[in-house]
Amino acid sequence: MTGGAMNAERLLDVYEQISEAPDAIARLRRFVLDLAVRGKLVEQDAADEPAQSLVGKIEAERKRQAKDGEIRKRDAKAVAMLPPPYELPASWTWIAVGNCFVYDAGAKTDPKNLVENRWLLELEDVEKDTGRLLQKLLVSDRASKSTKSCFNAGDVLYGKLRPYLNKVIVADDMGYSTTEIVAIRPYLPLYSAYVALAFRRPDFVDYVERKGQGTKMPRLRTEDAVVAPFPLPPLAEQHRIVTKVDELMALCDRLEEARKSREEVRDKLTAASLIRLTAPDTMEEDFPTHAAFALEALPTLTTRPDQIKTLRQTILNLAVRGKLVEQDAADEPASVSLERIAEARDADASRKSKRARGLPPSSETEASELPIGWEGVRLSDIAVSMRYGTSIKCGADTSLVPVLRIPNVSSGEVTLDDMKFGPLNEREQADLALATGDLLMIRSNGSLDIVGRSAVVPAEADGMAFAGYLVRLRTDVEHLNTKYVWMAMNSQLIRDQIEKPIRSAVGLKNVNLTEFGNLSFWLPPLAEQHRIVAKVDALMALCDRLEAALTTAETTRTRLLEALLHEALEPATDTLEAAE
Repeated sequence: MTGGAMNAERLLDVYEQISEAPDAIARLRRFVLDLAVRGKLVEQDAADEPAQSLVGKIEAERKRQAKDGEIRKRDAKAVAMLPPPYELPASWTWIAVGNCFVYDAGAKTDPKNLVENRWLLELEDVEKDTGRLLQKLLVSDRASKSTKSCFNAGDVLYGKLRPYLNKVIVADDMGYSTTEIVAIRPYLPLYSAYVALAFRRPDFVDYVERKGQGTKMPRLRTEDAVVAPFPLPPLAEQHRIVTKVDELMALCDRLEEARKSREEVRDKLTAASLIRLTAPDTMEEDFPTHAAFALEALPTLTTRPDQIKTLRQTILNLAVRGKLVEQDAADEPASVSLERIAEARDADASRKSKRARGLPPSSETEASELPIGWEGVRLSDIAVSMRYGTSIKCGADTSLVPVLRIPNVSSGEVTLDDMKFGPLNEREQADLALATGDLLMIRSNGSLDIVGRSAVVPAEADGMAFAGYLVRLRTDVEHLNTKYVWMAMNSQLIRDQIEKPIRSAVGLKNVNLTEFGNLSFWLPPLAEQHRIVAKVDALMALCDRLEAALTTAETTRTRLLEALLHEALEPATDTLEAAE
């Protein structure tokens, strides 16, 4: 008997060291499969009939079936196997897939000849990686107009289209499948559950991925499948392997559920610690206590880079509610800035947008909540002009006018990558020219989260034009900090106003000029806007560092995981002996 068998305790030892790695459970499942097909998951038994004698019987049976015409001519001839990827125990052997199995064994059936009450399997019915059957439908449940493949109970069914999805199951009944699923049928009875897991093993997935590179819809070709090496253990050991794999996969299921529960609790605690900072009923005198608690709990609760997104959102929400910096009674109130912006708007004879009219004033309740010197406004109140961009077709001709598009408004910044250029005349260039401090807003997109996102135009984009799915908001940059407006646009207050009315829209989701103009938020004094922007920039830089630290920790855990799994798969002989 060998001494390197894996058990639940040893698996848990590995897991405990890498449990915080982002893909720990998935890697652990692959690890179990890798051990299984290398003969390192269960002990070998000298009393088992060795696989070499199985190969002789398989070859004899294949020749008999070829002689009796039970298999196709292409299957009758032995194939040359590719070099094996690793060594196997002495009682195991490698055999070419085509020499061990009839690959794509199912006869093709015209859709009009399908039996109504028989199983009809599609790729979507199988869960990727796990081989779990998600649903089992009959021919009568599906409107099928294409040719299907037949399969028998006990066949291993392998999804050859996009094989990296690793969709492999054992048929528990006869039926039909899409021709993108092939039936794999051994010449001599083997344990189907072992065959299925062996076709899901990591080195085979790597092999089929390499063969499918460079194509949009990769599929495993028959000629590549039949020459692939297949790890064949003694028949008795196949049963022991499957039993052990089932046991360890069940353990992985429990670990995954425990991890999911732990992360849910963590997320709820994080949300609870932050929500008190922005809750409408949080009293001003209680705010420092809630803030101190959130900051103290943050290192413990924040363990994943994606959790930083919640922190960033909280910072913006605090900023636009006057809770991030102190107010100063000496600041010139926001009402003065609004008067000057209105003067600039009235003086702008070329503006292409109308200010929203007849809108109700802020409620008395909202007005009472406003910090000193702040005003409740709508976007149209702070706009000198708002207009759509050009719908003219743009291309790669750099001699034309550069035109910013949705891809150039990303993560709150204007990027000049992947630029397009359009044939604009002088008047169009003048009307659509961007200026430093303009705000570009996305007005139409298929993604709810992208609609309404914006970016402040930098000096490098000065004079460039912009495309029709964008809106340019121009304000008086002497009396308004556009970066503060960008923060307001990304706060939950405005995101709710944008998303709720269009959430149920089908296809493209749109916000027009009037709807943009009606978006309401709180405007602080200009001096406080500058202080808020500086504070937010500093806190966002802190978030960047925290996110980078978490990413580095995640990378370290992933590398530790790889090292541990490599050590488990390729242990030194003396290490194994010492461990036992």
